[in-house]
Amino acid sequence: MAETPTFVLERVFDAPRELVWKTWTDPDLVARWYGPNVETVVHRLDLKPGGLWLVEMKWGDTSKYERVEYTEVDPPARLVWLQSNADADFNAAANPMMPDWPRVLLTTVTFEEDGPRTKLRLTWTPHDANDAELACFAGAIANLDKGWGAGMDLLEKLLAELQR
Repeated sequence: MAETPTFVLERVFDAPRELVWKTWTDPDLVARWYGPNVETVVHRLDLKPGGLWLVEMKWGDTSKYERVEYTEVDPPARLVWLQSNADADFNAAANPMMPDWPRVLLTTVTFEEDGPRTKLRLTWTPHDANDAELACFAGAIANLDKGWGAGMDLLEKLLAELQR
């Protein structure tokens, strides 16, 4: 079997680990950086294994919904979740723009202390994906840093603001 394609994003933030963790787990703070260039509405964020994070990203009259189910919550070191596109009722759904996009992505985020800074590492891999989904994801990896990178830039600014 072929190796599962994996997107890896690594960033170092000039902020203590507990604060970086908080920006990923406090609904008010998540809404300020997640989904760059859109209005992000966190409908629910239940931070525990089996808990749900339901998010809507709005631009104009258009909304995109995501459903996240946490599988591991280890404060302030690690978050693991299963992420899906969703319909307006937050039921997992196919991506309407990319029908072969994986229905479920396994996301792992680690927060490592580096003196006064924090090393963040995010991995994204298709979960229980078919060959078409694996191929679609593999073809998209080179461009995934655009969205995640823009979010990380916003997160960096938010962390600086929170430490003033």
